[in-house]
Amino acid sequence: MTLEWEQVIVHSADPVALGQWWAEALGWVVVHSSDDEFEIRPAPDRMPGLDFVRLDEAKKAKSRLHLDFRPDDQDAEVSRLLAHGARRVDIGQGDQSWVVLADPEGNEFCVLGQRRQ
Repeated sequence: MTLEWEQVIVHSADPVALGQWWAEALGWVVVHSSDDEFEIRPAPDRMPGLDFVRLDEAKKAKSRLHLDFRPDDQDAEVSRLLAHGARRVDIGQGDQSWVVLADPEGNEFCVLGQRRQ
C-alpha cells in the first residue's frame, strides 16, 4: 500500500482571505478557489498543499497541529511575516531558538532558527 500526502486542511472563517494571505506569505500558487474552499500549492503539480475550508466556528484554543518553517535568515523572515500581517504569540514556549507567530485568524506557526550542524 502507498499513500501520498496531498494537503493539510486549515479550517477558516474566511478561506479565501486566509488562503490568499498564506499564498502571498509562501509564494505559492492558487490551484482552487470558491467561497468555501481555497487551495494553494508550491507549484500547480507539487504536493502537499494547504486547503483552507470554511468552518463557521471560532478558534478556541492553541492549535493541536501547526506548521514549522526553516528560513535561511530567521530574523529577516520573521520581520517580513510580521510586516505581512502575522503577529507574535506566546503559547508557553519560553525562551527558544524558534519564533512563534500567528496568521490573521490566529493559527500558530513557527519560524525556526538555523539547523544545528
